Amino acid sequence: MPLAGRSAYILACAVALGAASGAASTNSRDIKLPPETAVLTASPLPGYQIAAQKCSICHSVDYITLQPPAMSLKQWTGEVAKMQHAYGAPLDDSEIKPLAVYLTAAYGDATSVPAADMTVTGTVPAAAGIDVQALLDKNACLSCHTRDKPLVGPSYDDVAAKYRNDPKAEPTLEENIRAGGTNRWGQVPMPAFPNLNAQELKALADFVLGQR
Repeated sequence: MPLAGRSAYILACAVALGAASGAASTNSRDIKLPPETAVLTASPLPGYQIAAQKCSICHSVDYITLQPPAMSLKQWTGEVAKMQHAYGAPLDDSEIKPLAVYLTAAYGDATSVPAADMTVTGTVPAAAGIDVQALLDKNACLSCHTRDKPLVGPSYDDVAAKYRNDPKAEPTLEENIRAGGTNRWGQVPMPAFPNLNAQELKALADFVLGQR
């Protein structure tokens, strides 16, 4: 093909692609996903609290319920470890076993869990001094929030500004952190943190409000 002809051909292709792109953008449609309705199976096992905190950061509860129903403790342990190492789930090594035990007991082959692992020994008492940075890291708060820019959720500066003149700001934030929820800052759900004690909730609320 002569150079001039080739240039004309390339130009014609570019025009056609541009027209197709324009048509596609003109006919674009918004896609609205259905709301999340599945909830975790409640349990006194420590892994339930870990699941409530951290699993929903990356995926819905439906992802758990759609796994094969007869998965053993060994299989669930491997699945949880894969989430940590392959996909970067914000899990501590110490959380792998209790989370796998809970998932196996609630959604898999509970008979594969040793009786000793099903024993609930009570809650860990709160520490006298609370390291807020460690609390933020442990609960993966900074995976969704930064101090000054929106990420998955609002920035801490924006939250502080919203509650600047609210006399009930602290208890409101404490409850929002504990219970999680949606529709406060958009459709992305915030996971619940039922394992946090009153002192930890207050420390986090004070930290956020301290940004203002």
